[in-house]
Amino acid sequence: MPEITVEKLYQARKRDLELTLISGGEASLAKPINNQQIHRPGLAFAGYLDRFPSDRIQLIGETEMKYLETLRPADLVKTLDETFARDIPLIVISKGLTPSLDFIAVADRHQTAVFSSRLTTTDLAHRLDAYLEHLFAPSTNLHGTLVDVYGVGLLYTGKSGIGKSEVALDLVERGHRLVADDVCKVTRMAPDVLIGNSSELLGHHMEIRGVGIIDIEELFGIRAIRLQKRIEVEVRLTFWSETVDYERLGVEDQFTSILGVKIPILYVPISPGKNITVISEVIAMNHMLKVYGENSAVELSKKLAQRLSRQSMTEDYLESDYE
Repeated sequence: MPEITVEKLYQARKRDLELTLISGGEASLAKPINNQQIHRPGLAFAGYLDRFPSDRIQLIGETEMKYLETLRPADLVKTLDETFARDIPLIVISKGLTPSLDFIAVADRHQTAVFSSRLTTTDLAHRLDAYLEHLFAPSTNLHGTLVDVYGVGLLYTGKSGIGKSEVALDLVERGHRLVADDVCKVTRMAPDVLIGNSSELLGHHMEIRGVGIIDIEELFGIRAIRLQKRIEVEVRLTFWSETVDYERLGVEDQFTSILGVKIPILYVPISPGKNITVISEVIAMNHMLKVYGENSAVELSKKLAQRLSRQSMTEDYLESDYE
């Protein structure tokens, strides 16, 4: 889980969220944010605190503010005291609304930062939720090379020195785009979506054994790279072995799991003279056909089965035909 405080959130997203700090001292800005969810504290202000998720960012809109304005000063202070005593990380008020002096006083007493945003409640919630979802998304670093081939993210894995970078370099030279080499940061952005990008230190540099470190962007231009790409297929490069039974038909897909997300995996053997670059392009195009509902191996299997069935029926008919 990333370490983020109220102050880090404010500094990172104050322009995008159009935030203005209304109240908050050093202690309130140092509070950690440990939950990516957002909550509207309407029921809490009404007095129901049994299931109040106080560890979430509290988003207050015009409805909540109008309700608080109907309370008498003493009742307002009591309500806010009971709510803020639950150790809320921060409060954001939408539509540029300004809270009362009593509201600010209670927030200061409980060391809770209060921000105002000019965005509408819905827009503010969407932007804040998108940022927190990305921030708290599970991620991992994989030893591999990610390339965008015809719009399909191919993640090349395999033993060190097997030729992942060389394959990627050849693909870049043919017009495809490098995302990450050697170290690929993978983030699960949705239940079935993996996004890969390069590490901040390596960027789009590549190590070619016998040559050294090269900069793909400088050599091939900005069109040769991508900042991030969805990972759709893993291509596991292996050394050729006569004892291994490699997939010949491809009727049944094989899958691997990364961060709990299943994606297809293909085992491609490496041997002298084998053009892995062309095979990679075929893998990408064949994957897109499957996405559109066309499976070449399955269709061929069906055609062969129909052909054999017709041939058998024809032979049976001719055997019983004496004319």
